[in-house]
Amino acid sequence: MTAYILKRILLMLPTLFGVLLLTFVVIQFVPGGPVEQYLAEAKAGMAGHGGAEGAGMAYRGAQGVDARRLQQIKQLYGFDKPAHERFVEMLGKFARFDLGRSFFQNKDVWQLIKEKMPVSISLGLWTFFISYLVAVPLGVAKAVRAGSRFDLVTTLLILVGYAIPGFVLGLALLVVFGGQLQWFPLRGLTSSNWEELGWGARIVDYLWHITLPVIAMVAGSFAVTAMLTKNAFLEEIRKQYVLTARAKGLSERQVLYGHVFRNALIPIVTGFPSAFIGAFFTGSLLIETLFSLDGLGLLSYESVIRRDYPVVLGTLYLFTLIGLVTKLTSDLCYVWVNPRVKFD
Repeated sequence: MTAYILKRILLMLPTLFGVLLLTFVVIQFVPGGPVEQYLAEAKAGMAGHGGAEGAGMAYRGAQGVDARRLQQIKQLYGFDKPAHERFVEMLGKFARFDLGRSFFQNKDVWQLIKEKMPVSISLGLWTFFISYLVAVPLGVAKAVRAGSRFDLVTTLLILVGYAIPGFVLGLALLVVFGGQLQWFPLRGLTSSNWEELGWGARIVDYLWHITLPVIAMVAGSFAVTAMLTKNAFLEEIRKQYVLTARAKGLSERQVLYGHVFRNALIPIVTGFPSAFIGAFFTGSLLIETLFSLDGLGLLSYESVIRRDYPVVLGTLYLFTLIGLVTKLTSDLCYVWVNPRVKFD
């Protein structure tokens, strides 16, 4: 097992290198980089001044920026060096877990991630726990009552929820419950006077704000987890060892929780790490944008739009590393749940 873990860790290095290299190469060919955006903003600012002075500045802006000033701007963003030197320098910083500094927000990327993390953690934890703590028992109940009216109705409701994209459901919830009925707030994670409230009022205010975003995010993952649990239990219930346990006189509860439960949970438990991490870093971009939640998804989107390359590459490096470690953890969980599996 130790040799397998070391092999997987060593394989992470070329994977990280390939992801970063591919992204870095693509970035070089994308128009509208930070230098071009800086020049466009400067030109727009000059054109916005009024009077004769503003007209003169606008005329100078229309003529372009002199070569010395352009070189200073490139040096500011690090574009005065060849691409291969910048890539090697970036790899050296990433090896020391130095993610760099944002071009436009004048903050370290680590600091930006720490500032945005609480929002993503809030959404991720609620999504994860509701998806598993509710969907798994529901899947077990559906497997035990397979073919009944309960199974049919819950399957229909689950499939309808799964067919609706999260952002569409979020928009509908926002319009109906936030706009027309005004039962829930339209934006933000807490109210503006949250610091002035007592602890009980703070909890209520937080839950009041987080309800709609969590419902919109849970719908899809809830359906997948419930149906996966049902199918896993149905597959195990039909096996011979279950018939043997029943023939020995065990009750249905003993058969279900003493024999079937552990084997049926193998595909579900092995998905815990990836689902837990994925709830933080994936699928929340549109929800955060829709509900004006300043989290990691919104940070990634804005950094791509503004061509804030240190944030783009830094977050990509961090999330890729977390994803690779999570995949390894999932495989180890598979061995832990099912000792018959050997990777050696």
